[in-house]
Parts: sequence; structure tokens; C-alpha cells
Amino acid sequence: MLNLISFSSSPLGALGQLALLSALALALGGLWLSVVGGRFADARATEAARRATWAVFALVTLSVLVLMAGLLRDDFSVRYVAEHSMRASPTWVKVTSLWGALEGSILLWAWLLAGFTFLLSLTLRRDALRPWALGAMFVSLLFFVGVCATVASPFTPVSTVLTYGRGPNPALQNHWMMAVHPVLLYLGFVGLSVPFAYAAAALITGRLSDHWVVVTRRWTLVAWAFLTAAIVAGGWWSYETLGWGGYWAWDPVENASLIPWLLTTAFLHSIQIQERRGLMRAWNVWLIVLAYASTVLGTFLNRSGIVQSVHAFAGGPVGPVFLGFLAFLLVAGTLLAAWRAPHLRDEGEPPAPLSREGAFLAGNWLFLVFAFMVLLGTLFPTFVEFAQGRRDASVGPAFYNAFAVPLGLGLLLLMGVGPLLPWRRAQGESLARALRPLVLAGAGTALLAFALGVRGPGVLLTLALSAYNLVGLGLLTARAARLNGSLLGTLRAQPRRYGAYLAHIGLLVLALGLAFSTAYRRDAQATLNLGAAPVTLLHERLQLQRISTLERGFGQSRVAHVSIDGRGFQTRLNTYAQAGNTPFPAPAVRYGLLGDTYLVMTSVDPAGQWASVRLIESPLVSWIWWGTLIICLGAALTLAPAARPAARRVPVALAPATD
Repeated sequence: MLNLISFSSSPLGALGQLALLSALALALGGLWLSVVGGRFADARATEAARRATWAVFALVTLSVLVLMAGLLRDDFSVRYVAEHSMRASPTWVKVTSLWGALEGSILLWAWLLAGFTFLLSLTLRRDALRPWALGAMFVSLLFFVGVCATVASPFTPVSTVLTYGRGPNPALQNHWMMAVHPVLLYLGFVGLSVPFAYAAAALITGRLSDHWVVVTRRWTLVAWAFLTAAIVAGGWWSYETLGWGGYWAWDPVENASLIPWLLTTAFLHSIQIQERRGLMRAWNVWLIVLAYASTVLGTFLNRSGIVQSVHAFAGGPVGPVFLGFLAFLLVAGTLLAAWRAPHLRDEGEPPAPLSREGAFLAGNWLFLVFAFMVLLGTLFPTFVEFAQGRRDASVGPAFYNAFAVPLGLGLLLLMGVGPLLPWRRAQGESLARALRPLVLAGAGTALLAFALGVRGPGVLLTLALSAYNLVGLGLLTARAARLNGSLLGTLRAQPRRYGAYLAHIGLLVLALGLAFSTAYRRDAQATLNLGAAPVTLLHERLQLQRISTLERGFGQSRVAHVSIDGRGFQTRLNTYAQAGNTPFPAPAVRYGLLGDTYLVMTSVDPAGQWASVRLIESPLVSWIWWGTLIICLGAALTLAPAARPAARRVPVALAPATD
């Protein structure tokens, strides 16, 4: 304990640790005030708790600024700076080092959580949920700030001050995307704490009507959009950095970010049923509890060392602590749900299979099965190691693809039919009439693609279901535009609905990118000799023009200048002194609307006379990135306020008299 509160020789380290300890004390006080405010309906205690969130945010912000100053000033008397930064590193690498290792990443999480709590305190309604929602946020703050202030403090001093620093993980400084992906991911994870807090408040107070889901819909949507962007940004980092030409490998840490996304997507659809019909109250409570708990599970997997991943941090003391917090969330959620079980019963009749809520419920089951299977595959090697002591068990992409493809196609099928179905119950004849153009469009697209040479069953089905969805959304939008007089008027009148439609279109674009880039990816390797004739790979002519060396303060880059069909490419192998000169590839990518040309150097002659390269051609990869952008634009549109209908002018002669 003495090490936790001892002041290092650095004034910055002492200030940062003091700020964290003060924030921890205020979070504890804020929790107590929230409980008092909720238990005794004490408005003054609730207001004091609300203001405590401001102080906690200010103090955690101070600690972040202190650590950032230490990184930028190369203050190697602070252990985190000494071990994860280097004097010769570029400024942007020093900035990203803030979240590039265990302690700094948890501090970033705590800061974002404090920021969300601060924003929540500014928007909370004055109702019975207010103090308990604050209290639930303070519970999360106590945990994360407490971890930062104790077992994972980034301000621990060092006994021997280094001169240059050990430097960050080379894989995290090989591409600028590491300045974006982790922040987006934490914004998504932390954003789910707000709907979880409201769910906990609703369970504690017994106010389990549609009020809490209406209040949290926007918070959930923002978190979901950040999480969507983060997952795809991580795929882009993998594509640009690891040199294998792929973007998703079903890596355990990748899976850990996908699970909360699946559960949150299910929640966003099912709360519409509670809003409209007052059904699925227990279902929605459990979905958001599991979604938030899964973010903690992902953090546990990333930081405990129990899974092997290029994304994971080494094992440390925080693994058991995160496991304990995960158990607390699940047990607390279970006990509260059991306590309020009578209030969670639906009063209306169950959703009919042929209805919009029936389609949403079926989609929810597919999302849940998807999340469970991903979790099972992720944890299976750990279970085998625990039970049998074997460390060679693994689950490969074949296992995940076996269920991901059919479940994904099933979700595309439901996504097209859901908006066409009415609430409560659909008539068979009217449903068949509505589906006819969609089915014809899907079948026609599949036949046309087959005639053009597409043979993969998964690709044909993806094309068919994409056309099926697009025609359905187009018909619905055209019908609404006729009623509102224009497409712009339709968008202004119902931005939430058409934002969802736009997000669905983005998902279709992304699905097509996934299908084509997986099924029709081509890969070839060759060794290119300097001054030799061009080599033909994948119908492209490659010629090595020269090999250059770029010296940097923290390492070296060997650059191969290659001509591909007359166009210049530069692919590099970067080495870093702190990584024992292990080469890290930096591929050259020529992006295109219909496909990418991807060149990576796998080895190079020390004398600069030859280089071995790998050429990969993947169709429609860029559709994944563009589809994600469309999804996020759709999510932003759903947050826009609906335009109020224009007041109709009444002729003066017909206007009612007024007193």
C-alpha cells in the first residue's frame, strides 16, 4: 500500500496519483449521496451527487493530462512512461502510448466513463430514476478509478531512471489507426454503462415501463455507432498492419468486441417492441445487463493474459479484479431481476410470428445464438487448458464460419421482411403481395450473377438478399414520399425510421464486401530480383526497381520500390530496436471501388539485390469501409429531431372567434 501513495521523484507522478486518489474518494462519496437521495427522496443529496460527478471528471481529466505531459516530456521517473515510451518516438506515437499499454488503457476507460457520467448528470430528468442511475454510474466509476489508483496505477515511480525509455509495442506504432481504433472501442464500451445504469435504476425502483428504454435509446445508439466504427477500424488496422491481407481472423480479442455489438444490436431492435407494445420488459433488462457485462468480459480477456492474441496485453494483476467485477455485475443483475420479477411480466399477448415484433424477436434469437457461439469458441481453449492442462487447443475460422454465415444470411432475410410487417399481426395475403417484388428482385439478381460467373452459394445468397432488402426499403420510402409530397419531407418528418433504413443499406454494402473479399480473394508470392525481367503474378507484371533504407531514431525501414503494371508501389519492412529488430510489414495498398491490390514484402536481401513479395487481390474490400461509414451516417440521422408539421393556415373569415 505504501507504493500506491508514495510520491515519486517526479512532481507529475505525484500530482497524477493524488488526483486519482481524490477522484476515488469523491466517487465513493457520490455513491453514498446517490443512495441517500434515492432512499429518502432527498433532492439535496441527489443534487450533491450530481455535482460530485463534475469533480470526479475534473480530477480524472487532470490525471490524464498529467500522464500525457509525462509522455510528451519524456519523464522516465514514472514507470509507465519509462516502459511504454521512448525519447526518439514521434509525437503521435507518444500520444497514443497513453492507451497503448495496460495501465494507460484503463485510465483512458476511467476518464471516458467519468465523461459519460458528467454528461449524464447534465441531462438527467428529475424523476425517481435519477439518483439510482447516478448511483449505478458511481459503482462503475469506483471500480475503474479504483483499479487505476491501486493495482494498475500508471504513476508508480521507478527506482532507476532510464535515459531513453523502452518504447511502445511496435505493433501499436506501425500504423496511425492505433490513434483511432482504441478510443472508438472504449467509447462504445463505456457508452453502454448509461443504459445499464438506467436498467439498474428501473429495477431498484420498480419503474419498469417503457420510460427507461425511451430515455436510454439515444445513449445506446451512440454507443452502438462507436462500437460499430471501432470494430471495422480494428479490421482496417489489421488489414494495413499485419501483412496478411485480411481484416478479421476470429481472434479472441476481436471476438470480445463483437459479442457486445451483437447484444446491443438485439437490444436496439427489441426496445422498439417495449416502446410500441409494452412487451419484452424482462428480455430488454437482461439484454442490456449482458451487453454491459460482456464489455467487462472483453476487457478481462484483453488484460488477463488467458488468451493469446496480437491485441492482448500481457497478464497482470488486473485479471482477477476484472473477473470479480464481471461476477458482481451478473449476480447483482440476477438478484435485481429476481426481486422485480412480478413487475417484469408482460401484460399483453405474446408477439405473433407474422408481425413486426415477431420478426424482431426472431432476429433477437439469432443475435443471441450468434453471441453465444462466438463466446463458446473464444473460451473453449481456456476451458480445455483448465480441465486438461493442454495449451494446444484452438478454435479456427472454420468453426466460426460454420455458424456465422447461415446466421448472417438469416438476419439479412429478417431485416428485409421486418419493416414490411405491421404491428400485432399480418394477414397472409397482404404479406405475400408485399413480399412478391422483393422475392422477384432477389431471384433475378441471383440468376444474373450466376450468368455472369458468380458460383459461390454464400455470395449468390448475399446478392439475392441485398437486392431483396434494397427493393423493400425502396418501396417503403417511395410510398412515404408520395404521402409526404417529397423525399426530403419524408426524411425530415421521420428521421429515426429513415436513419435506420440508411444504416441497413450500409450493412448490406458491408455484407457484400465481406462476401466477395472472402470468396474471391487471390494470393500469390514471388521473389523479385533487381534488374531482372518483370514477373507475372495474378495477371499483373511486377518488377523490382530498387531497395532503399530509411534510418529512424527508433529503428529502420527497408523499402522495396516495385512497379506493378507501370504503377509504383512502396512496401516496407520496419524494425524497432526495442523489439530485437524483428521485422514488421507495412504493405502498399492500391484501393479501388471494385477491388484492392495489396503488396507486402515478406523478406529482403541485406545487400539489396532481391526482395520476396506477396501479392493479394481482394474484390470489394473497400465496400466494408464505405458500408461502415453509411451505417454511422444512418445512426446519426436517427438522432436528428423530427420536423414539426407545419401549422395549417386558417382563412380569416373561417377563423373561430376568441374572447
